[in-house]
Amino acid sequence: MPHRQTLIARLTAHTPADAAEAADRERMIAFAQAHADCFGKANPLGHFTGSAFVLDPAGRVLMTHHRKLNRWLQVGGHSEPHEHDPAQTALREAREESGLPDLRFEGVPTPLDLDIHRIPARRDEPAHDHLDVRYALYTDQPDAVAVSDESHALRWFTLAELAALPDQDAANRRAVAKLQALQGR
Repeated sequence: MPHRQTLIARLTAHTPADAAEAADRERMIAFAQAHADCFGKANPLGHFTGSAFVLDPAGRVLMTHHRKLNRWLQVGGHSEPHEHDPAQTALREAREESGLPDLRFEGVPTPLDLDIHRIPARRDEPAHDHLDVRYALYTDQPDAVAVSDESHALRWFTLAELAALPDQDAANRRAVAKLQALQGR
């Protein structure tokens, strides 16, 4: 229960950028309150995931061409059964999927964006929701990337290139706008 309360507090403190993100935040809070098994993959209705938009010193964003979904996405994924913090999940998954050894948060890990997206049924897994808590991570070693078996490719995009990708959904476009605001500080 303390892990869920910490997550709920972090979600409550997050300021949504638009009505869609606000609705996702409220659904995430309700889901965490209702389901003790909201981490890992045990809950067939859905689970919290952690993902990251990795930025390099030039302000580019690392994206992975996802093997299963066949589109450009930020790195990230499922928490392990012992993980109860989407920030730590995002950091672990980003390291695994990018090969970057020096990934870090700037300051206290604070969600950049919140998004719930539906994952279609596949083999023995029913359709379910990913309640994705998204972060910004930073690297000083962009040339150290190494493609994992979960991707077709890794690529650094400028924010303008990323915003122009045709397969980006509204939530990713919103996250890109937040990254642009971060860089404008």
